[in-house]
Amino acid sequence: MKPGLNILIIGTADTKADELQFMKQCIEREGARAAIMDVGVLGTPAFDPEISNAKVAAAAGMALKDVATLGDENAAMTKMAEGAVRLTLDLYAKGKVQGVLALGGTMGTDLALDVTASLPLGMPKFIVTTVAYSHLVPPDRLAPDVMMILWAGGLYGLNSICKATLSQAAGAVLGACSTVVTSKSARPRVAVGGLGKSCLSYMVELTPQLEKRGYEPVVFHCTGMGGRAMESLIEQGTFVAVFDFALCELSNVLRGSVVNAGTSRLETAGRLGVPQIIAPGASDMVDVQTWAPLPEAYKGRPYHAHNRLIASVTTTHEERRELAGFVAKKVNSAKGPTAFLLPLKGIHAWDAPGEALHDPEGHQVFIDEYRKLIKLPVDLRVLDMHINDSSFVQEALGIFDHWVETGLIQSGVPTTTGV
Repeated sequence: MKPGLNILIIGTADTKADELQFMKQCIEREGARAAIMDVGVLGTPAFDPEISNAKVAAAAGMALKDVATLGDENAAMTKMAEGAVRLTLDLYAKGKVQGVLALGGTMGTDLALDVTASLPLGMPKFIVTTVAYSHLVPPDRLAPDVMMILWAGGLYGLNSICKATLSQAAGAVLGACSTVVTSKSARPRVAVGGLGKSCLSYMVELTPQLEKRGYEPVVFHCTGMGGRAMESLIEQGTFVAVFDFALCELSNVLRGSVVNAGTSRLETAGRLGVPQIIAPGASDMVDVQTWAPLPEAYKGRPYHAHNRLIASVTTTHEERRELAGFVAKKVNSAKGPTAFLLPLKGIHAWDAPGEALHDPEGHQVFIDEYRKLIKLPVDLRVLDMHINDSSFVQEALGIFDHWVETGLIQSGVPTTTGV
C-alpha cells in the first residue's frame, strides 16, 4: 500500500455511526488514515466526526440550524451536498484526500453522487448504497469512474452481512488508491464514440490513424454509461476534439429506453466550443433488454438480438423525424467547429442489405430530414458511402487534418511507438 493514504468517509453520522466507524476501523487497520464527514442534519452523533455537519453546512453558506429549518428534507440534503462538494474539492486540491468512500440509502446516495461527480477521473470514489446500479440513478448524475456496491442487509445497524459489504468497500477504495495510475497523457487526447466492432467498425481504422498523427484516441462504448462518461470527460477539458459517430443513446432517450446517457448527450462539446465531427451512427434503432418482454409498441418491427442483454428494433419514419430534429437542435447550437457527416448507404452494420434492420425507406427519411435541418456554419457532408467504409474514415480525417492545419485543433505529439 502506498504510504500516507487519506480516505474521506462521507455519511450521516447521526443514523449511520456504527457503519461509518466500522469502515474507518477497516481502513486504519491497513495502515491508512480515514476522516469522517458528517452530512446529517437533524440528529446528534454519538462520536465526534473529523468534519462536522456544522462545517458542511457552513461551506454551503448556511448555519446548520437554518438548514434543519428549511422544512423539506430534499432541500436540506441538497444544501448539505453543496457544502460536502466544496469541502471535498478543497481537501483534494490540497492533497489531503486520495480517495472517497460514501455510504447511504437514497438520501445519502443522492448527496454522494454530487460529491463523486465533482471529482476528476482517476481519483478513487466508491459508494456503498441501497440503490447500487439502480435505474433510480439517472446516468447524468454518475461520475465516469464511480464504483458502487449494494449495501445488502445493512440499512439499520451492523450485522455479519453488512460487515462483509462495508469491509469490501473499505478494501476496494484502499486498493484503488494504492494502484491507480494517474490519468495523464503526453499526447493530446481525442474522444471517439463507438458501439462495438460488430456494429460500428470505423474505429479499427480511425484509432491507429489518430495515433500516427500524435494523438491518443479514447473510444467510448455508447450504451448509456459510455456516452455519459464521454460527456463528463469533455466537460473536464480532457479532449482536443471529438469524433461523435454513435448517436444511438439519443434515440434511446427519446423512446424511454434504459440504454441512454441522459438528455444532455451531444451538448457538452458544442457548449464548450470543442471541435467535433458528428455522424448519426446506429441512431435509427431503439435498444431494449433482450431478457425482457418486447414492449407492445415494438412488436412486429425488425429485431436484432446482439446478445442476451441487449437487442434493437428499428424506429418508425415519424420517430426518425423526431430524432433528426432533436439531434439537429443540439448540433446547430454548437459554438465551436462542427461537421456533420451523413452516409447515404447506411449507419451501422445491421442496416446493410440482407441484415435484420435493413430499411432503405426509413434511412431516406433520415437523409431528407438532416438535409433540411442542419444549418450553417455546421459543415454538412452528404456522403455516398456507408459509415463502416474506409472512405468514411478518410473523409472524417480530412476534416480533422484541415482543422489541425488551420490551428483549430492542437497539433499532435510525434511518437515512434504508435501507441
